[in-house]
Amino acid sequence: MSESKTKSESEWRAVLSPEQFRVLRQKGTEPPGTGKYEHSIGQGVYTCGGCGTPLYKSTTKFKSGCGWPAFFDAIPGAVSRHEDRAMGMTRTEITCTACGGHLGHVFKGEGFPTPTDERHCVNSISLNFQEE
Repeated sequence: MSESKTKSESEWRAVLSPEQFRVLRQKGTEPPGTGKYEHSIGQGVYTCGGCGTPLYKSTTKFKSGCGWPAFFDAIPGAVSRHEDRAMGMTRTEITCTACGGHLGHVFKGEGFPTPTDERHCVNSISLNFQEE
């Protein structure tokens, strides 16, 4: 039997650092330019920092200059999208489909030379990396 990917607030607090909890469970944002994966170039898979579900392949990561890791596409079915009307604007929030952890936001039509013309702007603290 596999471990459940859903947990109570107290269970999440027990397994996440305070900063991971703030971002993943309370929809926080790490300051731009501070995340450990913004400039990483290794080959592998980025997984959810909360539950370990594979989310992004390194082959979809690109340099956007936004201050956070950027990906042009997720592993199919791994990331869910939700309308976010916080901060006085409408954006598209992205979360881990398996555990609901907040990853960041996705932006479309910015003109990056990627196959999807999307930028998944993801908090490094929401991720772990498994090198291939």
